Amino acid sequence: MSDLQRLAGIHCRKHQFSLPLNHNAKDGETIEVFARELVAPEHKDSQLPYLVYFQGGPGFGAIRPAANGGWIKRALQEYRVLLLDQRGTGLSSPINYVSLAHLDSQAQADYLSHFRADSIIKDAELIRAQLIGDEKWSILGQSFGGFCVLKYLNDAPQGLIEAYITGGIPSLTRSADEVYQATYKRVLAKNQDFFARFPDAQDLVKRLATYIQENEVRIATGERLTVEMLQLLGINIGMEQGGEPVYYLLEQALIDTAQGTQVNPLFLAHFCQLLDFNTNPIFALLHESIYCQQGASSWAAQRVRQSYDEFNYQADKPFLFTGEMVYPWFFDQFTNLKPLKHAAHLLADKADWPMLYDPAKLADNQVPVAAAIYSEDMFVEMNYSLETAAQVGNLRYWLTSEYEHNGIRMDGEHILDRLIGINVSVRQTAPSYFSYQPPSLFF
Repeated sequence: MSDLQRLAGIHCRKHQFSLPLNHNAKDGETIEVFARELVAPEHKDSQLPYLVYFQGGPGFGAIRPAANGGWIKRALQEYRVLLLDQRGTGLSSPINYVSLAHLDSQAQADYLSHFRADSIIKDAELIRAQLIGDEKWSILGQSFGGFCVLKYLNDAPQGLIEAYITGGIPSLTRSADEVYQATYKRVLAKNQDFFARFPDAQDLVKRLATYIQENEVRIATGERLTVEMLQLLGINIGMEQGGEPVYYLLEQALIDTAQGTQVNPLFLAHFCQLLDFNTNPIFALLHESIYCQQGASSWAAQRVRQSYDEFNYQADKPFLFTGEMVYPWFFDQFTNLKPLKHAAHLLADKADWPMLYDPAKLADNQVPVAAAIYSEDMFVEMNYSLETAAQVGNLRYWLTSEYEHNGIRMDGEHILDRLIGINVSVRQTAPSYFSYQPPSLFF
């Protein structure tokens, strides 16, 4: 545990934990897991319960706050916040082609198989034991972090006071194929909205697509820009204020020069900033596995795409962006993913993924859960979220069309306040469940 640091309106302390790579192996390899603890200055000597934040992804480190704002501001009114860098991300034994270079492809795949939600929750329970012993804490999950919350409720509810989920209630039983069948329909709707909002965007992007088909164009990180890579910008159009940067980038993509039409170097640099595949490889490597329970994904997004020919661009068809899909060609085109290509295919073929959820156990859940479900969410299908909400005991939800998938980033203070209010009503009817005995060690 490091010395106290100060941000604007926040005191924080860094924690590092040495934990098993494989929680089922005795005396095996260990990894480091990092967490950042936050507390409001006025509460630094107060005995407040912890709220642990599970980041979206998979494959992204926890947020790095600069000041006391957003959902953190609301949380720090009554909690100490623990921002967990989930294993393999941030400062938690980060995974990339460099850190895995000493392993062959099969060993890489075996190593990566320990980085799903089941291992993340076991990490959290060991961290809880080290920080507060037998005491319970509260948890909050955004997007994939919500998947982790459901897994926590499934595996270790005895460690929880209460739970919050924003934009991240998964199906308990549906396959990756079913998930992508629903997701492609959502992405089609977001495309229609984007091109209706920006009427000249279709012409702009088609001009660019034609240019990169006829000319070799390399983005700032060195890869050749392809049409399918250009389509990946669509991951942003499902976010509030995410479509605007895409449109403004398209506006500046092609410029007229003395040598004729050229791609703007600004475009080539900013394009890379809107995609995370080179910098966050776990997302590409393990994204489809988050839906796998005793079955292989077998590149589900690629297979399901065959039923949606609209996304296979031709000059005589409208250009469409794709969404939160991972394709096998990533490992042929993205520089930092190429060394992990064979491991990626082994993971896609892996058919013995453990079960994630036990519907019968979750139906009997006693931990109060408050969830925000976004009806227009492009990333997590609303109908599947509602289906799960009806199957999980003690889960209350707020269904809203007011926010996109990144609502907690845009208006997190209000969203978390609303969810806390939902659980407050439960506290009033079942106060004994929320009894809290603070640990003895604080700042």
